[in-house]
Amino acid sequence: MTLFTRISFMLLLVAGAFFLTIFHDEAKTDTSKKSVESEEKPISTAGVVSPNVSEKTMTVILDRIYLDGEVSEEIRTEPFISIGDILERYKNWKLVEMDDTEAVFQKKINDISPLLKANGYFGITDKGVLSIFKGKPEEKNAQIIQSFFQIDVHKLESGVQKELQHGIPIKTKEKYTKVIETFKPYSIEK
Repeated sequence: MTLFTRISFMLLLVAGAFFLTIFHDEAKTDTSKKSVESEEKPISTAGVVSPNVSEKTMTVILDRIYLDGEVSEEIRTEPFISIGDILERYKNWKLVEMDDTEAVFQKKINDISPLLKANGYFGITDKGVLSIFKGKPEEKNAQIIQSFFQIDVHKLESGVQKELQHGIPIKTKEKYTKVIETFKPYSIEK
């Protein structure tokens, strides 16, 4: 082979490789454009049902009952496949009532309610009844949340009477039980 033939052959190979690379990338680009276009089009799933997805829902009512008698209620809508799913999910709750569309669960909470922690005060009514007020008892708009027992006010020291009239804040379960136990010996038996 002559030098001219060798150079021509090499140029032909380089040109072929060059064209192959260009056309190969365009074919790849066309394919990727088609896949991007197909991703942009929404796929209709009407009439297609997945075996793991259920359209059944149940209203679940969760009642939390606090030491002070306050009850908070939370309402949820829960998806489920069988009633067993709902019962398993709330196995630490007491089932009170259930039908096909609604389940009511209760749980006793060994603490005072958030309402009491935020704005609860022990105080005494005009008739001498130890009560819990929403707000300070001395305020006009203070509401009685819970009443306990009547106290013989005459047996109390004047400082303690004033403290009850102004209100003793309740922030913890321990404070709640301590105040009740402190005033129990002063209760009037009927």
